[in-house]
Amino acid sequence: MTQNTSCAVMAQRREPPDSLDYFPTPPWATRALCEFLRRDGAIDRGTSVWEPACGQGHMSRALAEYFGLVWSSDVEDRGFGEVRDFLWPGDDPKADWIVTNPPFRLADQFAIRALNSGAAGVALLARTAFLEGAGRFWDLFHPHPPSDVLQFSERVPMVKDKLDERASTATAYAWIVWRGHRGETRFRWIGPCRKRLERDGDYARGGANG
Repeated sequence: MTQNTSCAVMAQRREPPDSLDYFPTPPWATRALCEFLRRDGAIDRGTSVWEPACGQGHMSRALAEYFGLVWSSDVEDRGFGEVRDFLWPGDDPKADWIVTNPPFRLADQFAIRALNSGAAGVALLARTAFLEGAGRFWDLFHPHPPSDVLQFSERVPMVKDKLDERASTATAYAWIVWRGHRGETRFRWIGPCRKRLERDGDYARGGANG
């Protein structure tokens, strides 16, 4: 058996402490969330959203297909959106939703910051392993139970610093959603949808974290 030496994101990957953890999100994975939210009546063309880790805007462009107004920002200037550190609150956009793929090492802080922003809904794309951990349970999931965990049945390939149509991955991802819900968290599957939700030109632009 040959060892898989792909540069795809692996569950055990480790980033340096000062890394911006820059792993672009395939646009189809954002559309999968939006399709779910639209079917559930949670969003429409009158809903606004803030993407605070926008990179070069791949997630923001996909969000704009479903939301009426999209604000985009990132801690680093990648030529798209406003330069803003999400973890330093300021004059924040008054968005109905916050949707992002946060740096994994800062995902807890992004989640708590988003939940304290006043937004009606929050959705974070994270490795499924993010659901594990006693500390995270007590600090995040126990006081702030998600309304929905949307587990991808397909793998969502993400590689460092670029968007790659041919990438593969051994890592499972899920959308973790909060939307005014204080009951039991609902676990739902996102069925195979990549082929249906990919669009011409999705991979033509430069990489984007969001």
